[in-house]
Amino acid sequence: MSSHTGSHEDVPDENLPEQRSGHGKVAARDENPFADPGLPPHEPRIQDIDDRAAKRSERTVALLFTVSMLATLGFIASYVIFPVDQYIHVWPLGEISALNFTLGMSLGIALFCIGAGAVHWARTLMSDHELIGERHPVEADTETKEKVLADFHQGAKESQIGRRKLIRNTMFGALAVVPLSGVVLLRDLGPLPEDKLRHTAWSKGKLLVNQNTGEPLRPEDVPVGSLVMVQPEGLEEGSHDFQKEIAKAAVMVIRLEPKDIKDKRELDWSHEGIVAFSRICTHVGCPVTLYEQQTHHVLCPCHQSTFDLADGARVIFGPAGHPLPQLKIGVNDDGFLEAQDDFKEPVGPSFWERG
Repeated sequence: MSSHTGSHEDVPDENLPEQRSGHGKVAARDENPFADPGLPPHEPRIQDIDDRAAKRSERTVALLFTVSMLATLGFIASYVIFPVDQYIHVWPLGEISALNFTLGMSLGIALFCIGAGAVHWARTLMSDHELIGERHPVEADTETKEKVLADFHQGAKESQIGRRKLIRNTMFGALAVVPLSGVVLLRDLGPLPEDKLRHTAWSKGKLLVNQNTGEPLRPEDVPVGSLVMVQPEGLEEGSHDFQKEIAKAAVMVIRLEPKDIKDKRELDWSHEGIVAFSRICTHVGCPVTLYEQQTHHVLCPCHQSTFDLADGARVIFGPAGHPLPQLKIGVNDDGFLEAQDDFKEPVGPSFWERG
């Protein structure tokens, strides 16, 4: 067999060992393999050299902002015009809610046009010179603050916001109008309560109807120490507003010995010791149903608020904030128990506008 010894000329340069100079030291290479290529030369845009092109770009941006304003107005109009239950056929989506479709399209167009207008403004009219920002310490000295302010003023100048009044005014208009979409949606939080929380289905002459039997009550139907759940005459369980009304008008009727009633107003508003109080707890609105016959206390099962029915239903224990409202009652000519008026104060938990 013959052997062949190749020379270093047959080996690629990158595989050759680095040149060593005296005492085994590696010779340093002067060339930098990652040289900074620098920034490419700036090329002006057509808007930079042709004022007519700049005007066209300005009108385009203004048009986009104007379309955004019109779309926002369309959003508000759609909210008013289209009912919730109206459906339309939209290809290829099929049958969809007219309200949802118009709201989504109009709001989407309004937001898109603001974004597209801002992008077109930046790409065609604002300065496109690339600048190098050198790193600096976190703290800001006087010189840095002055530089930031100078850069801000320079940026405002280069954006041409002072010069391009059409763009500026339409942009402000679009940004001012588009939040109206959210304001209009606040209507879906529900109708204003007005004074509905201050009134119930009770009124003068309404009979007290036993919830279990559906029959009006006579005084002899309520023996001493008993508790009866009643509702106002005319409130039918199958009616569409029954749950809403009974949540305010539920009443419990208890008969006490007149001598046991400590509160004068309670005695005046009763009939032969028969008193009527709201069943709605004044803490969070749970039904008050647990009656202690010997003490005349009534207990809310949710959070154990306890009321003394012999003393104006005042709170004697628990988190409830005020007594149960009392319903003034009497007897009509036919001998049935009836309300003399609605509750004089709102029933249930306190609410923000309660006076």
